[in-house]
Amino acid sequence: MNALSLALALVLCGPAFAQRQTFPPVDQAEQDPTLLKFRSDLLAKIEARDTEAVVAASCPDIYLSHGSNGGPDEFRINLTVPPDQLSEEFRDEADELRESYWTDLYETLSQPGYFDEQGEFWMPTHWQIALPASLDPFTAYFVAAEQVTLRQSPSRGGPIVGLISHEVVIVPDYQTDETYQKIRLTDGTTGYMHGDFLTSMVGYRAALVKSEAGDWQLCTFVTGD
Repeated sequence: MNALSLALALVLCGPAFAQRQTFPPVDQAEQDPTLLKFRSDLLAKIEARDTEAVVAASCPDIYLSHGSNGGPDEFRINLTVPPDQLSEEFRDEADELRESYWTDLYETLSQPGYFDEQGEFWMPTHWQIALPASLDPFTAYFVAAEQVTLRQSPSRGGPIVGLISHEVVIVPDYQTDETYQKIRLTDGTTGYMHGDFLTSMVGYRAALVKSEAGDWQLCTFVTGD
């Protein structure tokens, strides 16, 4: 168990809620200029919605979901979302689904990242936090900002409980139609936080991997546990 997972296990699973811990993001990409250039070029291709260039920058076996074969053909379908590939009830949502996928890809690759033990570069940095096995990962969220207001009530005018920065919090019952979510800090404190600052711990993450030829490639873009 690495330091991040051990620390969080003590916080979330100890005999009593007694401490909180912050995980400020540090982008390790700066350690490798070739990685910085590849990521910058890839982000430009994504911003231009250049499907073929983005697909060409991916691994031959790019991992895209927990229940599919992945690969460039599947990646291309995800990027283009052909209406005839959707069930009839979702065909009129093809444009929205396509734009959402591109946006998620861009935002994920724009996040600070870290190198794992195999030298793969993963984004975002909070993906390296290993949650305790006893915790439902779908209730865990990361406050991906500094000095985010925690309030006593679900409104902008609610009394302030505290300011939260880069912490793992628990959202037992996330309400997609609500602006503010009821959360619990790891010391047991409860309150309400604006949903814009909460990032699912099982949300999108991406990995860039250097090939045997020495070229960086996008090899993982996936969401879920």
